[in-house]
Amino acid sequence: MADEVILLDFWPSPFGMRARIALAEKGIEYEYKEENLSDKSPLLLKMNPVKKQIPVLIHNGKPVCESLIIVRYIDEVWKHKSPLLPSDAYQRAHAMFWADYVDKKIYSLARLVWLSSGEEHEAARMSSWQCGNMNIEAECPKLVAWGKKCMEKESVSKILSDQHKFYDLLMDLKKKILAK
Repeated sequence: MADEVILLDFWPSPFGMRARIALAEKGIEYEYKEENLSDKSPLLLKMNPVKKQIPVLIHNGKPVCESLIIVRYIDEVWKHKSPLLPSDAYQRAHAMFWADYVDKKIYSLARLVWLSSGEEHEAARMSSWQCGNMNIEAECPKLVAWGKKCMEKESVSKILSDQHKFYDLLMDLKKKILAK
């Protein structure tokens, strides 16, 4: 019997993208179910009753929540395919630390910058870009080179959202939030 793999997701979610890239890297076929985060499906509420968030990987009827946990799960379940994470425990912990750091610090600040207004927006903007008018390419060449290398992989370039479509969604979302 073949594995049943379903991913509950929302296309612009960076966390969902992480799960989709992991599935693509492992060559795992899955059913993609787009979620409306304003009107969450009964399946999402059943599979993630605690946080009620995407992404949720459903493997043979059992849910796995949180993108970093999903990546680790995919790596462990489909071991016979190329590994996603380092085999060395220290290197794996180091990789997970940086992924968690991005999730908790960078994503949270970026979200605050986009969705806040007035003094709150200015405070968030100043704390998120303490380096002023830093040129990322000049100041962080290894990070930029890594990003370009990732984009060369089909599993990444096909999954990352169109930046214009993503920007339009963020602007619409911001208008709705600020109108409240």
